[in-house]
Amino acid sequence: MTVEEQRAGSRISRPEIRLVRRGFTDPARAVRLLDGPGLEGLADDPVLLDALGATADPDLALLGLARLLEAADEPERNTLRDTLTTSKPLRDRLLGVLGVSIALGDHLARHPHDWHALVTFELRDMHPGPEDFRRALAEGVGDGAPSPANALRVAYRRCLLAIAARDLTGTTDLAQTAAELADLAGATLQTALDLAAEQDPEAAAACRLAVIGMGKCGGRELNYVSDVDVIFVAEPREGVDEHAAVKAATRLAAALTRLCSDTTGEGTIWPVDANLRPEGRNGPLVRTLASHLAYYQRWAKTWEFQALLKARPVAGDAELGAAYVEALAPMVWQAAARENFVTDVQQMRRRVIDSIPAPELDRQLKLGPGGLRDVEFSVQLLQLVHGRTDPALRSGNTLEALAALSRGGYVGRADAASLDAAYRFLRSLEHRIQLHRLRRTHLMPTAEEDQRRLARSLAALINDDTRSDPVAALQREWKRHAVEVRRLHEKLFYRPLLDAVAELPAGAAGLTPDAARARLEALGYADPAAALRHISALASGVSRKAAIQRTLLPVLLGWFAESADPDAGLLNFRQVSDALGRTPWYLRLLRDESAAAEQLARVLSAGRLAPDLLLRAPEAVAMLGDPQGLAPRGRAALQSEVLAAVGRAGSAAAAVAAARSVRRRELFRTAAADVLGRLGEDPAEALDAAGEALTALNAATLQGALRACVAGWEAEHGDLPTRIAVIAMGRFGGHELGYGSDADVLFVHEPLLGSLEQEAARAAQAVCNELRTLLGAPSTEPPLLVDADLRPEGRSGPLVRTLASYAAYYRRWSHAWESQALLRAEPVAGDEELGARFRRLIDPLRYPGAGVPERDLTEIRRIKARIEAERLPRGADPTTHTKIGRGGLADVEWTVQLLQLQHGHELPALRTTRTRAALAAAAGAGLVGPADAEVLEAAWVLASRVRSAVMLVRGRPGDSFPGDARELSGVARYLGYGSGHSGELVDDYRRTTRRARAVVDRLFYGAG
Repeated sequence: MTVEEQRAGSRISRPEIRLVRRGFTDPARAVRLLDGPGLEGLADDPVLLDALGATADPDLALLGLARLLEAADEPERNTLRDTLTTSKPLRDRLLGVLGVSIALGDHLARHPHDWHALVTFELRDMHPGPEDFRRALAEGVGDGAPSPANALRVAYRRCLLAIAARDLTGTTDLAQTAAELADLAGATLQTALDLAAEQDPEAAAACRLAVIGMGKCGGRELNYVSDVDVIFVAEPREGVDEHAAVKAATRLAAALTRLCSDTTGEGTIWPVDANLRPEGRNGPLVRTLASHLAYYQRWAKTWEFQALLKARPVAGDAELGAAYVEALAPMVWQAAARENFVTDVQQMRRRVIDSIPAPELDRQLKLGPGGLRDVEFSVQLLQLVHGRTDPALRSGNTLEALAALSRGGYVGRADAASLDAAYRFLRSLEHRIQLHRLRRTHLMPTAEEDQRRLARSLAALINDDTRSDPVAALQREWKRHAVEVRRLHEKLFYRPLLDAVAELPAGAAGLTPDAARARLEALGYADPAAALRHISALASGVSRKAAIQRTLLPVLLGWFAESADPDAGLLNFRQVSDALGRTPWYLRLLRDESAAAEQLARVLSAGRLAPDLLLRAPEAVAMLGDPQGLAPRGRAALQSEVLAAVGRAGSAAAAVAAARSVRRRELFRTAAADVLGRLGEDPAEALDAAGEALTALNAATLQGALRACVAGWEAEHGDLPTRIAVIAMGRFGGHELGYGSDADVLFVHEPLLGSLEQEAARAAQAVCNELRTLLGAPSTEPPLLVDADLRPEGRSGPLVRTLASYAAYYRRWSHAWESQALLRAEPVAGDEELGARFRRLIDPLRYPGAGVPERDLTEIRRIKARIEAERLPRGADPTTHTKIGRGGLADVEWTVQLLQLQHGHELPALRTTRTRAALAAAAGAGLVGPADAEVLEAAWVLASRVRSAVMLVRGRPGDSFPGDARELSGVARYLGYGSGHSGELVDDYRRTTRRARAVVDRLFYGAG
């Protein structure tokens, strides 16, 4: 017994069991229907029952048949019964439709005579075209119809019934079905236009109007239910003013739209959508040909030319329609030469995906990843890139264009075949879903009975056997095709580039060198010739390395193309592979760790800093293969490793070099994690994490270097006669270091008991000078520049002072700005006890008990104003300079520091070296309003992130936005702005810092 029979058990009768075996899920209702009016005597007809059982949904097919027979008059019913039992083609077509489409079943119940339309197209080799449909529609709305508009809708559904019957019985394939639907749409538009002209003969006499089919209608690949995209173009007839002609044409176009889109009577045929016209819904409905040309020559965006790829005259004045397409075609096929062409197209695709509601993403056949739109965008992009020079590619039909791309070698044959099969399956699935209720949808239904019906109707296209578990078989086939589409969408542009540099077998088609360069250029590679050389070097040969890289390159090239600088990504990958290509673990990483390969591609194309660090020691790639490889390391772990490396070295120079090597590797770890978004989802959180990581790293490096230099001095002179502590200042002390920050420090020493102060000072000076020299010396490792200019007396003062000397200076000579600088002082290396004593020394200076005297307040404001006026680099824009520009870092930091000087003695929460923590404490104490605090923090975080981005992208520090467009694009991408949105970043920065400056003027300068 079948599963259904076992579930039913003894509760069902023998007739019901026979129905269950034929696929009925509600046998009791089926028995009642077979005993009802119209079906008398057919319950025992095995031919009819077998035909019902062969449909996608036998219960639905039987219900539709019962309703049709019940609605027909007696002569019609007898004719239909006779035909059902004697004509297998008619029986299969009618029941096939009724078993899939409840909407067409409703139509037949309302118009029972329309089943004769299934006989009209009985011959297997008959392919109805536009004229056949026009005749059928014209007959339906002929003289005597009480409502021509309603008659048009009935006639349309009658034709649709015939198309569906041929489709569901396999008489036509997907391409032919979609073409017939498009031809029916064109015939409907023409009939509606004829009706509009009859209703408004004055308008018809004043103008020539052409209807241009767009989208799937234009490409002759229409769905069963879809908006029909059109563009209207008009010209005046002889002797008619152009304005009057356009006005008349607009009346005709509006009437046509109402006839097709109106929901009264038999309901909507489909909405006519003219929003692809110039200026969209805000533009005039109808334009002259000259007006269209003027718009596309001056104002059109890339996506508008992509849309025009499918433009085809479908109704109205054929000569004018042909002139429209001919005039615009040259512009369409030059669209790929536009700046940011591929970026614009890919961006539009991403916007489509981003607009899908999250609950629908996994059910979307059309717009989701691996869906129909991926196929269409891929094919259209390749058409526009190569159609400039190859007219064979200029088809508006997706499958025809895909075949042409394959014949021309632009897409590999196997890839084209896989994509063709996936597209046919997904479109067929979409058609079956829409046919059920004739509703416009692209979502996979969730109900099991709906999926069962879909699976049975598509059994011929599903590789698995659908009889045992139709729903599971459908799901597997759908997911298989979706995965294949995603895979091919990623590699489609890049696999043929490998063939272009390979030796293909005789007779095999491939991209010519010129076509390969054109594709690379369109995809954003600035030097396509060099890119081809790199691809050739990476993919050529018979080695294991070349084989792995041939497999991976198509995906890598796509990842590089999504970056701001694809050329740099590809070059950096070649250099890393040249360095590590013989290393087994590297080859395994590329072969087995797809996530690591993607991370490598993102890092290599994100800017110069991380790749430069990696190329100095490519073995750091191994971090990307470790799930925890990019996690920041704490200061204790870093210091332990640095001190161990220093201890193994034979000299001070070698020891500092070892410390710098560790620092370089850890800089790469932090930079890579930052580029990949692994430091935190919130921008401020990620900024804090980077600052902490860089501060810990520099502190550990200084600790190791200090120990190395002390050991070097002692090896030559004996025991060091003093203790030394290193005090971090500025952003270093604030744990707010950026990638390009110097290490601002103060050096303090204290002679050991019994040592002469002069000898101790000379030893401390020598050690600290050696430390600065070795850390900043030219090397393959990045330098750590140690800046001690914030010391008393600046560059004129001694590099190192004793604690007592600091105390004497601060007691007698200290200025207000020095107290302000000490707000960020924090011991980071050397003797911990001495560092703690230094902190106790300076606390009364930076948190004065009496606050800030008025004269000091005036002095601080005067110095700040002088810095703004004198230190801004010549030619720099004060609205975008991140450090001392308006609303930038200095504005926010000086404002916060002034509050710390004024209130730190009474508010312990203000006694921190960190800017954001101090600002939060000031807001918590009511010293700054919540809104003002939010404005200041936003400006400080954004300015800090811009500085980090500039360093990551350019490989050298900078306080302003880069002037180079590619570098600016890289900065924008790091900050979360999509390609082509660099201008938005600059605008947002100016807006944010302008607000911050207004707060600074009030809080710091005391302005109104």
